[in-house]
Amino acid sequence: MTLLSPPRSAPAPAASGGVLQERPLRHPDAGSPAVMTRRAWWLVALNFLIPGSAQIVAGNRRLGRVGIVATLVLWVVAVLGLLTALLWPSLFYSLANGAALLLVQVVLLAYAALWLVLTIDTLRLVRFVKVGGWSRTGAAVVAIVGLLISSGGAVSAAQTLIGPAREALATIFGNSGPSVPPSDGYYNILLLGADSGLGRDSMRFDSISVVSVNADTGAVTITGIPRDLQNAPFAEGPMRELYPDGFEGHVSQTCGWSAGVNQLTNAVEVCQSDRGESIYPDAADQGSSPAIEATKDVAAGVLGIEIPYYVFVDMKGFADIVDALGGVDITVTERLPEGGGPGYDGEPAEDWATGWIEAGAQHMDGDTAQWYARSRYTTSDWDRMRRQRELQQAILAQATPANVLLRFQEVAAAGEDLVQTDIPESLLPFLTSLAVKAKEQPVTTIELTPEGAGIDPEAPSAEDWAHIRDLIQTTLHPPTPTPSPEG
Repeated sequence: MTLLSPPRSAPAPAASGGVLQERPLRHPDAGSPAVMTRRAWWLVALNFLIPGSAQIVAGNRRLGRVGIVATLVLWVVAVLGLLTALLWPSLFYSLANGAALLLVQVVLLAYAALWLVLTIDTLRLVRFVKVGGWSRTGAAVVAIVGLLISSGGAVSAAQTLIGPAREALATIFGNSGPSVPPSDGYYNILLLGADSGLGRDSMRFDSISVVSVNADTGAVTITGIPRDLQNAPFAEGPMRELYPDGFEGHVSQTCGWSAGVNQLTNAVEVCQSDRGESIYPDAADQGSSPAIEATKDVAAGVLGIEIPYYVFVDMKGFADIVDALGGVDITVTERLPEGGGPGYDGEPAEDWATGWIEAGAQHMDGDTAQWYARSRYTTSDWDRMRRQRELQQAILAQATPANVLLRFQEVAAAGEDLVQTDIPESLLPFLTSLAVKAKEQPVTTIELTPEGAGIDPEAPSAEDWAHIRDLIQTTLHPPTPTPSPEG
């Protein structure tokens, strides 16, 4: 007969001291101020370094898991976003639309609220009445400072970084027209520079150019149109019906406009009782104006290309964007005066100049860059156009993805005052990806001046218009070299 050994009794429950030794954070010896003090510092540190971990080791594990998962997801998304911005900027900008920015803003605010809940719960778990000495106050202060750094940082990012960017997109691109495909392989954008100050009763465009961006390669061609170009032909549209031969023979001295392109605002808006609404009835709905639409039509008529979009830059906003980017680098070829100009014919610049831009390499702030683009009394209008194009290229060179990200808040704030446009937000991802490609290539410039294209803007002929259109087509679509026959 087999003798059975008596069954072993179950191990006795561990003593209370054993539990305390194995899990002192969750089951501390509340009667020991030293233990409670060490535990307090551990919980505060864990809450700051890994939000949710304090709850995992000493509190509600479900809440702790929510905190840890949220923290890991936030860090992964942040790192991926930074890497995408630096390594694949075209993809980053394609994702940075208004809806995505709103989602990021909401997530950051929700995370800030979660961190606040976790910190308050951590302070409850610490049980400060059991903590000894100065640590009772010290741990509480450190926990609150950590909350301000973490949760406050998330709120600050949402409100001062993401918020302004989203508002800038809504302001600049909130009233846009329809998106259109590229024309003959290019996106052509009318770029207008003007100054609404100086006591003017209307907005007259001081700088007129057309930016043509190759829809495949991102290559940029900037064509400068003299603001005093006379009797320019209009593309098909309402202005051609009114002025089939340009402004020739229709000059109005009483209404304050002549045959120059820069007088289009007066001709279309100031001289019309309805401010040009009957000429371009859809302009306002598409985020434009009759004067801008007329300038689109004249630029399209001169260059022989379709121009669906415009970007308007006010000179004050221009200076702000230069400052927001940290300045621009320009090599000045001759000394230029700053100031409103001579009080009488022949007055030397030394008598009226308020400052000087010296020749040589210059790192210009916004105010200096603005005067560099404006200065004209000691040089020709053609030289002024060249300088404006130099500044456009310098701004493109300075607007690197890293620099824009570093100064994003300033750039976004300056952009709201700088730009008016009818480019739709839906087109931004594609255009920004082209802009990244464009930075890897030189910018081609064409100036419709005697020096640049052999055109006399004050007395152009029909042959000149044909020459300009041929020049544009040849530049945008250079002929493919014919391979030489073998042998």
